[in-house]
Amino acid sequence: MTRTTVRIAMNGVTGRMGYRQHLLRSVLALREQGGLELDDGTAIWPEPVLVGRREHALRAIAERHGLEHWTTDLDGVLTDPATDVYFDAQLTSAREAAVRKAIAAGKHVYCEKPAAADLGGALELARLARDAGVRHGVVQDKIFLPGLRKLKRLVDGGFFGEILSVRGEFGYWVFEGDWQPAQRPSWNYRAQDGGGIVMDMFPHWEYVLHELFGPVRSVQAEVVTHVPRRWDERGKPYEATADDAAYGIFRLDGGAVAQINSSWAVRVHRDELVEFQVDGTEGSAVAGLRGCRAQHRSATPKPVWNPDLPATESFRDQWQEVPDNEEFDNGFKAQWELFLRHVVLDEPWSWDLLAGARGVQLAELGLRSAAEGRRLDVPELSL
Repeated sequence: MTRTTVRIAMNGVTGRMGYRQHLLRSVLALREQGGLELDDGTAIWPEPVLVGRREHALRAIAERHGLEHWTTDLDGVLTDPATDVYFDAQLTSAREAAVRKAIAAGKHVYCEKPAAADLGGALELARLARDAGVRHGVVQDKIFLPGLRKLKRLVDGGFFGEILSVRGEFGYWVFEGDWQPAQRPSWNYRAQDGGGIVMDMFPHWEYVLHELFGPVRSVQAEVVTHVPRRWDERGKPYEATADDAAYGIFRLDGGAVAQINSSWAVRVHRDELVEFQVDGTEGSAVAGLRGCRAQHRSATPKPVWNPDLPATESFRDQWQEVPDNEEFDNGFKAQWELFLRHVVLDEPWSWDLLAGARGVQLAELGLRSAAEGRRLDVPELSL
């Protein structure tokens, strides 16, 4: 089989997300299957170059997976003409400057969200990439997950009729770090380091709502720091200056209302860590990361509210499981495949830096809405 090699400088692979989802389960998984096979029988072969600041950590990952190329010299790998793509999964505070360098070096760019710490920076990256003529993308993994793909199938098939509302619940209890290690890095809870659940999750909600139901036209949010004191990776206490919970109401194009709660201070009493319930005139559905259940108008029971008697029916059993009907791959890997095809074949691609800027915009407006105590319109973005 003929191979088209795409050399990818992967910055941030020593972190949890960069390593597990992007290197291990996406790029290395593609290599294990022999590359990304194209219709003409050739294959795109991703060749990772591990980039970071910790030499010992890079060397350990490279040796563990039999990889030849790693470096602590970001400038060197960007000026190397053999490098085709720059990928960034660093801390948000370090991302914009590195992506800017990559664009200036003429590299195609793919990065985690948010693309920048503020809307001005995110839009500037989109303009620079457009003017440089490089291909660019931002990770928007949740729309590639099985549960949301099934939900999208229902939307596209007209199952819901007129969509009235969307309700989302996301989150879990992140340990404070005193008597059990926290599941998330301490910088997530320091505003001065770019932390906060709004900047982390509102970009996700923007593209999920936009892709499935339509653009967000207004936002009203309440933002809270429920746990003000946490302990870092060295066991030292610190003040949590960033928000750890956000309660948002989003008005969508066409009039539907979305309400999404996001929290790192909530204990899970649902089937999955994130769930969305969509209600429409003709039917409803509840989707998580993997599963999706639906109830059509014609099969909707007639519940009777009587607080004096115990419920005799199982409401969950009244919903029908939406079948897979296809094989679902890892969501990050699925988007990597589309981006590589975009780079090599110039196939259509919509999840670019401008789309990423919409997520940053919604996060900024959510924080401003909470600070000002009012609903804010979400203007259309353009370059």
